[in-house]
Amino acid sequence: MPAVLLPRLLAMARSYTTEAVVLRSFRFGEADRVLHLYTLDRGRVGAVAKGVRKTKSRFGGRLEPFSHVELVLHHGRGELETVTGASLVRPHDRARTDPYRLQVGLIGLEAMLRLYTEQEANERAFTALTRFLDALDDLPARATRAATDPLGLAFQLKLLWLSGYLPHLGGCVECGEESDLVGFLPDAGGVVCRACARPGTLGLSEAGIASVERLLRAPLAEAEQIELEERAARDALAVVNASYEYHGGFRLRTVMS
Repeated sequence: MPAVLLPRLLAMARSYTTEAVVLRSFRFGEADRVLHLYTLDRGRVGAVAKGVRKTKSRFGGRLEPFSHVELVLHHGRGELETVTGASLVRPHDRARTDPYRLQVGLIGLEAMLRLYTEQEANERAFTALTRFLDALDDLPARATRAATDPLGLAFQLKLLWLSGYLPHLGGCVECGEESDLVGFLPDAGGVVCRACARPGTLGLSEAGIASVERLLRAPLAEAEQIELEERAARDALAVVNASYEYHGGFRLRTVMS
């Protein structure tokens, strides 16, 4: 093998192609951007897109948050991959340009960022993310807060399920009682009856418990059609937030803002 070919072959061996969703990006240097990606093949990945902020960048607007793309990534010596090629699968411009959709989408992307931090492939999580973004493009604006939107809540509950934190809802997590369920106990991972409620129990309405079950079961493409009463929606959000706090020690900034 000619010696001149060896460096080129080694570089090719360190490059790979994968589908990805851009979760977040921020400026780096004079013309670059650092991207937080969730990829089909390797899970969470950090990458740098060199020269992307230049007017004549070959990447154009393909690497904005929400974009579903196919990327060629090169793994060099540093922690960040380098984007060497990018093509759009779905731009999701409709999600970015409508204020309500944007806010619901930012909540979903932050949930993905906070729950999935490892470079480990999870095809089901990637599929849930892309289906969420597909549904988000046609999401109608509601009079309620974006934080209690049924699509956003359904997506976050599914992410908790895929992360192994599915709330137990079929009966009291302590004694198995199926009636008189009054709250959610984060450290036990499910709902509790009145007799088993103790300090730390998050009070829930009957409609709130039913709404969490309904949101979990509904395909993401149908979640926007779910109508939730205000109290039920707040209860579902409270279950999501309590699960984040107990299992991950965080709260979403996009929900608090």
